[in-house]
Amino acid sequence: MRTAPTASKRHLWIALALTIGAAPAKANTIEVTIEKLVFSPASTEAKVGDTIEWVNKDVFAHTATVKGGWEVMIPPKKAASLTLKTAGSVDYFCRFHPNMKGHLTVTSP
Repeated sequence: MRTAPTASKRHLWIALALTIGAAPAKANTIEVTIEKLVFSPASTEAKVGDTIEWVNKDVFAHTATVKGGWEVMIPPKKAASLTLKTAGSVDYFCRFHPNMKGHLTVTSP
């Protein structure tokens, strides 16, 4: 004869089910293309833990630079990336071509 589970066993199973169901969301890689001196899309949204990958289709180098913050060097016909560690909103630009501008909004997961 099988007995009903005790209250502590039920709570253990409920806690286990909640833990499995609350697994962290998978981080994404978000691509920004650089072509003809333009970041596309110019405005990007991401979450902390996501990676931004800039794909440079131009024949010369670019940067993704935040004044007073980070800088990513993107060689010609190559890609470079940055994993986002903090939430916030920043404007970035190419140090070599200051008319190239982008915006990044990073939210908590």
